Amino acid sequence: MKPKTKGITAAVVGTALGAGGLAFVAMPASADDKPALPAVSAEDLVQSVAQAKPGAFDGTVKVTNDLGLPQVGNALPGASALNMDSAHIFSDGAGRSRLAVTQGASQETVVHDGTTVWDYSSRTNTATKVTIPADVAQQKGAGSDKTADPLAASTELLAKVRESSTVSVDGTATVAGRPAYELVLTPKPTERTVLREIRVAVDSQTRMPLRVSVLTNGTATPALQVAFSEIEFTQQPAELFTFTPPKGVKVEEKTPKLDQQTKDLAEQARQDVKVVGDGWDTVVTGKVPADALNAAPKQQGREGRGGTADPKALIERFGKKVSGAWGSGYLFTTKVGSAVLTDDGRFAAGAVPEQVLYEALGQK
Repeated sequence: MKPKTKGITAAVVGTALGAGGLAFVAMPASADDKPALPAVSAEDLVQSVAQAKPGAFDGTVKVTNDLGLPQVGNALPGASALNMDSAHIFSDGAGRSRLAVTQGASQETVVHDGTTVWDYSSRTNTATKVTIPADVAQQKGAGSDKTADPLAASTELLAKVRESSTVSVDGTATVAGRPAYELVLTPKPTERTVLREIRVAVDSQTRMPLRVSVLTNGTATPALQVAFSEIEFTQQPAELFTFTPPKGVKVEEKTPKLDQQTKDLAEQARQDVKVVGDGWDTVVTGKVPADALNAAPKQQGREGRGGTADPKALIERFGKKVSGAWGSGYLFTTKVGSAVLTDDGRFAAGAVPEQVLYEALGQK
């Protein structure tokens, strides 16, 4: 199956039945375009990425994926994210951002000014305005939009697998016209994972990750690559981070409330999810809400959009029936990991072989 190359802007978004990631990737201008840069140790490079503050920028992001996901259109949550045609991201370097994603003849715009998030869809001609509660906005990191911040996503990735990896610097590359170091993380022999390595192209000047490539065992090309095809580090006009709905747009306003019920639900969700292991062979386990599995399929609109397939029908169609000491259920596999959903609603997912999932399900 040939990799599908689509433009996109965000970082990988995970779902309950498998890690789906988002990331940013653009191929170097030339495979042989390896700039001469001062030598740097792997440890120093990792530390500089963690401490980087690249400032304001704007750029175009692309994703190349050969994940082996089933072709189910919009039937699964987040599936449409892999079918975006192009995306442009703007950041002021201080928590405000603008994301413009094009898919076919429509465009979605997300603007984050630190206290308000606007989400506008030209296809439906609707906009959602979310006001961030003051107590949330004042919390550390609340002013940043991680969906529009590849630095935050890549830095978090490095932190999670650093201790369980062999880290090296494998030469240099040119990404989005900028010289970069090739940082490579390889799982240690004790790690049980289907991934072979993660490569991060780090901008030589700003230390901002410009490309993330995920390679699996037995393949020569990345299963997932996310990167900038163009980027410019420069001050951005203030008006980019404000949004005025076009005339005639239907606006829905929301203000999330951190009442006790919301806090209780969040705490319950946290307790229902358990992380087994660490590093590359981390497995996330939990329980899928019964309402999600028993949801009735919605009818599609005139243009075939908006429909939701029967969850149980999708599970039976794309999953492989499996059983063991942990119970029985369905196994889902991609090139970057696997997931199991049991008949009683439990799940386990990770970038690991299926046996590791079964062991995680068997833990109390």
